[in-house]
Amino acid sequence: METVEAVDDDEASLDDDDDVYIQKKQKGTKRKTRQAKALENARKAPRNFLELLHEANLEALPPHVPSYLRAAVGPPSSTCRRHFCTVCGFTSNYTCGKCGMRFCSIRCQKIHDDTRCLKFVA
Repeated sequence: METVEAVDDDEASLDDDDDVYIQKKQKGTKRKTRQAKALENARKAPRNFLELLHEANLEALPPHVPSYLRAAVGPPSSTCRRHFCTVCGFTSNYTCGKCGMRFCSIRCQKIHDDTRCLKFVA
């Protein structure tokens, strides 16, 4: 005599349907948490200029290829020196007759005369 277990087909089909539904839900719609997004952005974003140079691996380039590390600056030019206003920092065309400091406009000259001129008594 054979023993046959009674299996309810409705329950089996529900379990299969549930598994399919759970797999579909897990496949493409996984939300990222704020912490996961922050960690991902932290990995992408470079920290500072030195780290960018290190990541670029400029030392591995051949010597004839110009790079940031091999850029050379010529000797300082003595002929065309730039002069800046002592009040605002713009380029200046005028100098104070008393102390020799530079200023760029009448407004800056008035401020210089009122507050910054070092030779009050000639």
